[in-house]
Amino acid sequence: MAVPKHKVSKSRKNSRSAHNFTATATSLTECTQCHTPVEPHRVCKACGNYKGQKRIITKDDKKKAKKKDEQ
Repeated sequence: MAVPKHKVSKSRKNSRSAHNFTATATSLTECTQCHTPVEPHRVCKACGNYKGQKRIITKDDKKKAKKKDEQ
């Protein structure tokens, strides 16, 4: 069985696995409705569409509905 001959410092131990935790930039696609950058396979936060269908109600939609009700 292998037994270490010397103490391994915290910095040496942690730097050994540091390459596993490097951050990578996420890829972005363009929303088909409003053309804002969106992560793939996510609902657009600006317009609330996913794959051409309305999925969530945004703050702008609520404001528009409130103005319609007032008129």
